[in-house]
Amino acid sequence: MIAPADMDACREAIRHGSLSFHAASKLLPSRVRDPALALYAFCRLADDAVDLNAHKAEAVLRLRDRLDRVYEGRPENAAPDRAFAAVVEDFDMPRAIPEALLEGLGWDASGRRYQTLSELRDYSARVASTVGVMMCVLMRVREPDALARAADLGVAMQLTNIARDVGEDAREGRLYLPLDWLDQARIEPQSFLDHPEPSAAIRRIVRRLLAEATRLYLRAEAGLSALPVDCRPGIYAARHIYDGIGGNLARAGHDSITRRARTTKAQKIGWLALSTMRTGLSTVTPHSAVLYARPLAETAFLVDAATIGAPESWTRQDTLFSVLAQLAERDRRSGMTLMEDGVRST
Repeated sequence: MIAPADMDACREAIRHGSLSFHAASKLLPSRVRDPALALYAFCRLADDAVDLNAHKAEAVLRLRDRLDRVYEGRPENAAPDRAFAAVVEDFDMPRAIPEALLEGLGWDASGRRYQTLSELRDYSARVASTVGVMMCVLMRVREPDALARAADLGVAMQLTNIARDVGEDAREGRLYLPLDWLDQARIEPQSFLDHPEPSAAIRRIVRRLLAEATRLYLRAEAGLSALPVDCRPGIYAARHIYDGIGGNLARAGHDSITRRARTTKAQKIGWLALSTMRTGLSTVTPHSAVLYARPLAETAFLVDAATIGAPESWTRQDTLFSVLAQLAERDRRSGMTLMEDGVRST
């Protein structure tokens, strides 16, 4: 059980740190909402720990150590760690899933770029589908078909985030758009980062990215009927709120550089009402055949990790260590360069 004081701290962190998730969580039953807020608070802590730290490799290594302590049952003396440790114990959370999240954060820390849409889905699986699959675990839903659709929803949400943040990311030196799409549009990546402009070519790429997200939102919807009925409104709400961001971006001409697309309070209220209505309809309509579609190749490892009866996977540890080793080597070289510059200046 999560200590009440720790739960209060997690609620406060999400209330300020993720307005969309906070709004959608209000429609979840308390037995899922509280552990979901604890889970999300730990994920936000992990994300911020890397984003806000100049020493990226050190930050990811520190998070790996914190995750070790959570799974050993001796979490650090911090509310998100203690709350997440309780979630891990209460729900038998497979370790391979949060490890994949740390791997994705390691990719962020290393400034990795993505050549193809498939590589971008690889990244989205780690930083977003992990959360969707862990949410299924909190709902005690561990059938592979439902897990696959939850992973689809995570990728769709991340692609929406990327489309919305093209300008903001570029101004911070980050680029997530598939490099082969930029090449087809005759856009040189570094030139775009130096001078991000909402050209017609960039707007077409944003539209293409949102089209892929829409395809995955529709695939994901088929899985909602496999969730407990009282959990469906909250997940429908998350789906509609994030898809609504894409809708607002489309109405702005797919220009995510001049300004960042936002949703209004009135829109969120409307989507929450729509989610409740769609939940009612889902109880009387048959399952869509899309429910049984194969998982994306890029998210299949998460489905395997969370499925009841699946063998424990050790590959995430191996790939996580590989990412951490690369980050450590990059930091070492950066430190050597700084030392050499200091020697030359004396």
